[in-house]
Amino acid sequence: MVDGYHGYSDPFTLNQWQQISHSYTATANTSISVGLRFYDDTGFDGNEVVYIDDFQPTTTTTPPPPAGCQNTELNLSLTTDNYGAETSWTLTNSSNTQIASGSGYASNTTHSESLCVVDDSYTFTVLDSYGDGMCCSYGNGSYSLTGPGGTLASGSSFTSQQQHTFTIGSDNGGGTPTDPSQYYASAAGLTGYALKSQLHSIISNHQSQGYSAIWQFIDQSERDNYFENDNSVLDRYSERPSSNDAVSYVAVTNQCGTYSVEGDCYNREHSFPKSWFGGKIEPMNSDIHHIFATDGYVNSKRSNFPFGEVASASYTSSNGSKLGSAATSLNYSGTVFEPIDQFKGDFARAYFYMATRYEDVISTWQNNTEYSDAVLNGSANQVFEPWVVAMLKRWHEADPVDAIERARNQAAYEFQGNRNPFVDHPEFVQQIW
Repeated sequence: MVDGYHGYSDPFTLNQWQQISHSYTATANTSISVGLRFYDDTGFDGNEVVYIDDFQPTTTTTPPPPAGCQNTELNLSLTTDNYGAETSWTLTNSSNTQIASGSGYASNTTHSESLCVVDDSYTFTVLDSYGDGMCCSYGNGSYSLTGPGGTLASGSSFTSQQQHTFTIGSDNGGGTPTDPSQYYASAAGLTGYALKSQLHSIISNHQSQGYSAIWQFIDQSERDNYFENDNSVLDRYSERPSSNDAVSYVAVTNQCGTYSVEGDCYNREHSFPKSWFGGKIEPMNSDIHHIFATDGYVNSKRSNFPFGEVASASYTSSNGSKLGSAATSLNYSGTVFEPIDQFKGDFARAYFYMATRYEDVISTWQNNTEYSDAVLNGSANQVFEPWVVAMLKRWHEADPVDAIERARNQAAYEFQGNRNPFVDHPEFVQQIW
């Protein structure tokens, strides 16, 4: 904790030392809170033993701006892990010409650098020669590239490399993430499953950030800035769009944990259940495009049942999400979970994304569970059973893409490097299915 919560240790690295660090830039002479916060990932029973060593701040002086920079100044802050020599970075322009780079860093140190760039499109690439990123197995490294308009690139968890694209323009002098208008250029003119396969090629090279990094995404990008506008965690299983929420969560503070009733804590919901693709298998297990912040208890009620439309509810959450027997009009008999109308399109487009992103493997998932068999048809093209396709299309059309989804899609792109095509181009659904 450095004037707010930042960073996490790796919960799967036990009985050994981990290093956690955070780079903080002071903007005024004042007092801030600096500390460590602990929680028991398996139950909050307080029985774990934690050892702390060498807990102290260090000072890094930011070098002055490049002399005579008459264009746009960018600032890079990079903190290395236990193997700093493995980390390097490059900055290339639209002609793929390298205009800046860095390497040969010492371990567990923070480095700052100022770059002077002209108006152009750029790709910032961070590399790790060993292939385990900068966090969190061997230290807690991170990087952040900022311009006058805000953060252009940031991260810590990746494998061999992580890329970020952005544009510096004379109209704002700041820098913004690249406009996705050209992202789908190679799919122009295609329809049907040929379109789907080309979209697969476009989005299938994302950089998995790991399951523990989902907490960071929720903290930064899953906030209620749309309904109550109170900056609480946006929980799609408890959020009431048109009235005050019965359940409200503070980011980080109210992470699960254990739960016995709705309102105890929030966790990470695989809207496409992980048992359907075989369990904790990457990159599906940490793909943010289908993982949402949800109430832990309601999430447990949903379990790995299919989404559907409920005829008779056995359980209803505080916002009206329901578990129960499927409506006869669904052409499926069994237990289903129905989210509220406000978010049905969100989940439908997440499913169309999964069908496309994992086109090369999803045909093998049908027989993993009873419910994956009910939803998937064992093909790589249509992917879903006819009743599922019909329902998802209804949800997609009745709940169009909104500002919440567009903002989340951009945040996901910055987080793991790929987009959900059906948020950017809702018309793709009808063109494919």
